[in-house]
Amino acid sequence: METAAVIPIAGKGRRMGTQTSKQFLKLKNKPVIVHTVEAFLGVKEINQIILVADEKEMQFCREEIINKYGFGDVILVPGGEKRQDSVYNGLRFCKPQTDFVIIHDGVRPLISKKLIIDVLNNACVYGACCAAVPVKDTIKIIDKGHYIVSTPDRDILWAAQTPQAFKYDLIMEAHERARASGFIGTDDASLVEKMGEKVKIIEGSYENIKITTPDDLKFAELILTYNSPI
Repeated sequence: METAAVIPIAGKGRRMGTQTSKQFLKLKNKPVIVHTVEAFLGVKEINQIILVADEKEMQFCREEIINKYGFGDVILVPGGEKRQDSVYNGLRFCKPQTDFVIIHDGVRPLISKKLIIDVLNNACVYGACCAAVPVKDTIKIIDKGHYIVSTPDRDILWAAQTPQAFKYDLIMEAHERARASGFIGTDDASLVEKMGEKVKIIEGSYENIKITTPDDLKFAELILTYNSPI
């Protein structure tokens, strides 16, 4: 079975408030994206890793990430205008014989090998699988005037994460249909849902955070420090 990993890192991360793109910020003396790539390199079930970067950052990424950290087998491709475009570009570079693809945000550096494998295994059974965690807070639906409309049942609310894994043909068709119709989803699973296909949810990890703000970076540092062997 051939499995590819597509890791988009073309986002700018304006909420971080830095000149350096969030994926290149240092986390425990290594760029965020290096932690992410190393996690996927440690999974023998993955045969190909495709890193999708902003076209303007391709040279920097090749020199400061690919070459500097010895990621010679990682394929670097240019991203698109939106995350969805970037993932589609990555999918197009998968080997023709690819059976499954696992998609993961490059700025979720605390991803575990176990979760990667669990998502892949479930995708093999169900065709599509998404990591997610139960929502802890009470969620409110509000109107345009910021008044509460309703309170959904928290027991059926889960916060989607990555990785998300799919049969290659399924996710490719989902992306192509979305492009043809102009549909923009908030994640890749939503494109598959749009086709009427079911996506299996498995429990992810509250530590599998997405680095989008300075506080996220500090929290990630604390998690890595806590989990490091003494």
